Amino acid sequence: MAETAGSRLWLRRAAYLLLAVAIVFFQLLPLDTLPPRWAPPDLLMALSLAWAVRRPEYVPALAIAAVFLLADLLFQRPPGLLALLVVLATEWLKSRARGLRDASFATEWAQVAGVLVALTLAYRLILAILLVPQPPLGLSLIQMLMTLAVYPAVVAVSHLALGVRKPAAGDLEGPGLRS
Repeated sequence: MAETAGSRLWLRRAAYLLLAVAIVFFQLLPLDTLPPRWAPPDLLMALSLAWAVRRPEYVPALAIAAVFLLADLLFQRPPGLLALLVVLATEWLKSRARGLRDASFATEWAQVAGVLVALTLAYRLILAILLVPQPPLGLSLIQMLMTLAVYPAVVAVSHLALGVRKPAAGDLEGPGLRS
């Protein structure tokens, strides 16, 4: 049984990496050649935040850092800045995951909303301090709101299709540890 739990953990970690690479791949496809008027949701961010709240052991910090660093390089963003901020945000959410286990979805969504707002503002503030050109504020706010709006759908798909659920009080949370 220990091998089953360990292999399940690594399969879920691999599933996160595969989903993240698939999201980046589809965002890179040139499906629309016109400049966008609105910013689509950041599905990679929503996926990472949802999995960090629901099953922190499935998304280690190194995997999140690698995925977002790859995304920074491919999307020509300042390398490592968003990766660092997302790692900090997900680690903070992971530290709160045990308290959110028994909370309602509205409470979880509010926590994620607060983290996403702080992350967006910190990203824009650091870019402004470093005098790096950035997209208009309206587009950043639209993307943040769209990401918050799509978060319930990401959680639903993760829960129903991928089995990423909040652990129950008696579930194993680590290698041989009870919560």
